[in-house]
Amino acid sequence: MIKAKKSLGQNFLVDKNILEKIVTTADIFDKTILEIGPGTGNLTSCILEKNPKKMFVIEKDNQLSNKLKNKFQNQINIINDDVLKIDETKLFKEKVTVFGNLPYNISTEILSKWITNLKDGFWFECLVLMFQKEVADRIIAEINTSNYGRLSIICNWKLDIQKICDIKPEAFSPKPKINSSLLFFQPKKNFVKIKPSSLEKITRVFFNQRRKMLKKPFNQLFNGDQKVLNKLKINLNLRPQNLNFETYYNLASEYENLSR
Repeated sequence: MIKAKKSLGQNFLVDKNILEKIVTTADIFDKTILEIGPGTGNLTSCILEKNPKKMFVIEKDNQLSNKLKNKFQNQINIINDDVLKIDETKLFKEKVTVFGNLPYNISTEILSKWITNLKDGFWFECLVLMFQKEVADRIIAEINTSNYGRLSIICNWKLDIQKICDIKPEAFSPKPKINSSLLFFQPKKNFVKIKPSSLEKITRVFFNQRRKMLKKPFNQLFNGDQKVLNKLKINLNLRPQNLNFETYYNLASEYENLSR
């Protein structure tokens, strides 16, 4: 029996109803599938039942990689490596559908890497990913809420996001101490063309003191430029959570214009 490693954030999904819900969230038949952190292969088995064209899995744990190899033989292609060190844009010749019960300790790091690595186009058709509920709530947070912040702004830049369901700890072995949420991500056809570094800088400065008014961070970045204020119709008496997604994307664009 494989024991979950706390250091790798391993919690194996065992609830058959939840597994079935996950595999029906996206179209799998005749698609190239990538699964992140397959663990003992419970979700992998359900995906294979839906007849994908090809299936790749990324598993960092050597012991689990060997177990998966013995279990599935040539049904899957195993990449025994750290997902944070892999460039997925060079890995596939066609767009893939991604499933992942992401290690909770690096889940936002993985998602942020994928978003910032999107240069010429999307390497995936969609993402079906599980997060700690608290993190998922921040990803899908809306303007004027306490959860709204850098993560929601960056994630919604190039992706449409839908919450599928919440998942209780009893669905996993070992049981985590928190609830989880399943999210579905699809690429947007239209989004503001900006550098990830610009958006990262804008959101970091504005949300550094999220309870303060916008005047200080705006002056820090734009030196009180009235033209930008008028163009984007920003009220400096508001707070960071009061500006919508598009305003932040446009602020990043204006910030880039300053350095040209």
